[in-house]
Amino acid sequence: MEQQFSSQILPPILSEGSDRDLGIESTLQELPLYNFGVEISCTGTEVAEYFEKYPLLPGAILLDQGKFIGMISRRRLLEFLIRPHGQELFFTEPLSVLYSYARTGILLLPDSTPILSAMQIALRRSPELLAEPVIVKTAPDTYRLLDIQELGIASWQIRGIETQVRYERSQAQMIQNDKMASLGRLVDGVAHEILDPVGFIWGNLTYVSNYSQGLLKLIQAYDKELPLASTEIIDIKEDIEFDFLEQDLSKALKSIRTGAERLKKLVTSLQNFCHIDELYPKPADLHACINSILLLINSRIKGEIEIVKHYGNLPPVYCFVGQLSQVLMNILSQAVDALLDEAVRQQFNPNTNHKPKIEITTEVISQSATKPDAPDSRWVSIRIADNGPGIPPALQQQIIESFSVEKRADKETSLAVSYQIITARHGGKFNLNSQFGIGTEFEILLPLV
Repeated sequence: MEQQFSSQILPPILSEGSDRDLGIESTLQELPLYNFGVEISCTGTEVAEYFEKYPLLPGAILLDQGKFIGMISRRRLLEFLIRPHGQELFFTEPLSVLYSYARTGILLLPDSTPILSAMQIALRRSPELLAEPVIVKTAPDTYRLLDIQELGIASWQIRGIETQVRYERSQAQMIQNDKMASLGRLVDGVAHEILDPVGFIWGNLTYVSNYSQGLLKLIQAYDKELPLASTEIIDIKEDIEFDFLEQDLSKALKSIRTGAERLKKLVTSLQNFCHIDELYPKPADLHACINSILLLINSRIKGEIEIVKHYGNLPPVYCFVGQLSQVLMNILSQAVDALLDEAVRQQFNPNTNHKPKIEITTEVISQSATKPDAPDSRWVSIRIADNGPGIPPALQQQIIESFSVEKRADKETSLAVSYQIITARHGGKFNLNSQFGIGTEFEILLPLV
């Protein structure tokens, strides 16, 4: 005989979820959800008949005149019905009576909850509730049921994706590290080859300067002894513009010396930046490290951005100088990019007269001075601040999230790498403070041992 269902209960509807593949950031709204609401005036028999017809239905959402009041799962209903005298007590009674006995804690989550977070919350429930379905709020006064098995399967799929992403990122990072190490060795070799001829030029400049001065003195002595020079000598002097040569030779030698000195500093800075760190940190001059980075990016900031240095008295700091140089390069490059972009925008706005500026401040600070309850400790502070447009709050939140271990597998930026180098490799702190429309400041804190 065909079953007759109550007209007060609408057949359950299962949403198909999202068509796209699940990802690390997938939420509950992408999973199949059951829409099955039942008025508490219905009897347990009527609901049990629906459960019999729809064996995958995890439970029913209970409504009181259309208003959500709770949920009763298939498992909980059947447990009460198979008890001694359970059918006699509850089969013909309204659900309100059964729910007064079967009421348990429910897990209610918005549909924007990430699947991984929802699974972690579900697993924190007491053991007797682990098999209970999850109630998902999809809209105001709209609720759906999520089978805990569906949530578990989706969670395991995403965990597999996350593991694969982490593996691929670790492999890519290993390849990148190997490429950077090879590039560092190559650049170091090229820099060494450049320094050799620069050393020859630098070493011989003193002799060339002395030789040229001696020859000029000799010519002056000849002029005094032989004031009436021959026509041939006069013609040669005019041909080589001797008067100008005599005045300009020292200037030319000085320019060569200046150029050789700049090239030597630039190549040395390039060698320091490509330095391959050893297993243990070594003491380093942080001011020299900062100056080296500024020299490398000087071609971008020259004439456009003002660099203001407020250097304090810093002792040598034990660090991995190659990695620290990478952090300083990342921060300064980001500041330069922001200021140059802002300068381009200002060119189209004649009402603004804003000089781009980067301020670098270094000092030794005491932890107890900033936190009275903390034990006394000394830190080296490096603050790099710009007066650019600042970072929008939403982007700041993304940057801060990229610092966390969970987010780093999904997205890794130069600032996230910098955070890892400072905190994990140096035991320091990496702080970001930005006010939209005013500017951005990065602070690096390194412990003094």
